[in-house]
Amino acid sequence: MTLPAVPTEVRTPRLLLRAPSPEDAPALHAAVQTSLPELRRWMVWAQEPPDLPGTVENLREVAVRFETRENLRYHVWNAEGTELVGSSGYHALDWRVPKGEIGYWISTAHAGRGYATEVARALTDLGLRPPGEGGLGFRRIEIRADARNDRSARIPRALGYTLDATLVNDAVAADDPGQLRDTLVFSVTR
Repeated sequence: MTLPAVPTEVRTPRLLLRAPSPEDAPALHAAVQTSLPELRRWMVWAQEPPDLPGTVENLREVAVRFETRENLRYHVWNAEGTELVGSSGYHALDWRVPKGEIGYWISTAHAGRGYATEVARALTDLGLRPPGEGGLGFRRIEIRADARNDRSARIPRALGYTLDATLVNDAVAADDPGQLRDTLVFSVTR
């Protein structure tokens, strides 16, 4: 199976999405640390985030998975590429279909400016565009959100995704493993 070329950079009107690099570790670590109060509510990985050396190691692994097309994470930067705004990308890839799931988080310092919607729109467009036109040729893209996370769930709705399902008692709550949560599954297809 021949996989499509994947751009290492994607630009939006206000942002630069760039493939991860170990050199991003200080900026990523700082953005995560300052955003932990918000991230911990929704993200399992934020319950015990890595220290700076752990972040460097994680980024080495993530860069390899980007190159092999196993996981396509992008770091979201301001347009000049000087300040980390958040992270996004395609996860749960299945190139046989092909399909992927878009995930995102925006640092607290940049929240509320529409950046997550802008990023998800750009990744949706790139994902659905045929490879012959510079896209990835996905036939299906999903966005999943904790049913309690209204801000996150607004994004796929704003982009014209369809709510396919509400998975009841689908996972444990990120911030309280003693509680179950429901997961909203949105999709767009081509």
